[in-house]
Amino acid sequence: MAGIITTGSHPKALWPGVKAWWGQVYDEHKTEYTDLFDTDNSHQNYEEDVQLTSFGLVPIKNQGQAVTYDSEVQGFVTRYTHIAYAMGYIVTKEELDDNLYEAISRKRASALAMSFRQTKENVAANIYNRAFNSTYKGGDAVELCSTSHPNTTGGTWANKPSVDADLSEAALEDAMIAIMGFQNDRGLLISVMPQTLHIARNEVFNAQRILHSSYQPGTANNDINVLKSGNYIPGGFKVNHYFTAAHAWFIRNSIPGKTGMKHYERVSIMFDQDNDFDTMNAKAKGYERYSFGWSDPRAIWGVNGP
Repeated sequence: MAGIITTGSHPKALWPGVKAWWGQVYDEHKTEYTDLFDTDNSHQNYEEDVQLTSFGLVPIKNQGQAVTYDSEVQGFVTRYTHIAYAMGYIVTKEELDDNLYEAISRKRASALAMSFRQTKENVAANIYNRAFNSTYKGGDAVELCSTSHPNTTGGTWANKPSVDADLSEAALEDAMIAIMGFQNDRGLLISVMPQTLHIARNEVFNAQRILHSSYQPGTANNDINVLKSGNYIPGGFKVNHYFTAAHAWFIRNSIPGKTGMKHYERVSIMFDQDNDFDTMNAKAKGYERYSFGWSDPRAIWGVNGP
């Protein structure tokens, strides 16, 4: 729909008698990308996160033998290259002069701002939407959620189950057990704790029953709901309306230094307007620049529910 807004773009605006105009602006969902990422500011063309391995287990020192010395190793490098997004609209002087409905002109800026917000939500959600797609790789050359994330020092590890499962009490319990067993690159156990469950709108009622029932959901058993009583997902569940897979679900985990799911804000949203001297057209535009991605995949447990 590229082009200039002229008197022919909406001819009804040149005639009296229109009761209402609709479709230009709607109410929106609250901001949701902030639930998926930790935000940081950037003042450069790109940012890089570099993995540094720790030490391994301490060996036995036999009497009279020398101490064993270990070393650190630089690991995977993740680069965040900021992308610019810009769009605007042009309106002829004649359209502005002849348009009888001020409401149309006033809402154009709101419609442009809505386009920018929706674009950012889609860009952010696509990191999760592509989490199981091997075309989109992270710093370790593997997709976000994989059963074969490589360690710099050798071996692999997983942040998804070997067999995907729909969201259920049992599947969540299995996820908790797997996350609590996470190790660092040298095989030492680390305290990575589940924080929030992230789902598409299709799973909202299922998640409500699983996490908020006092007893085991969907059974006649009198057993307590351990996920609720143990507060194993303290942040509850978050619905993202921009997830495209109806039954994929994700658990965000605590990562030191917030080096897991990251959003860099290079240039915050800005709007500007001006007039073209020769054509006398009015111009309005918006611009922002940012990047989304991940450094440590341990920040996520993802399941591509069938």
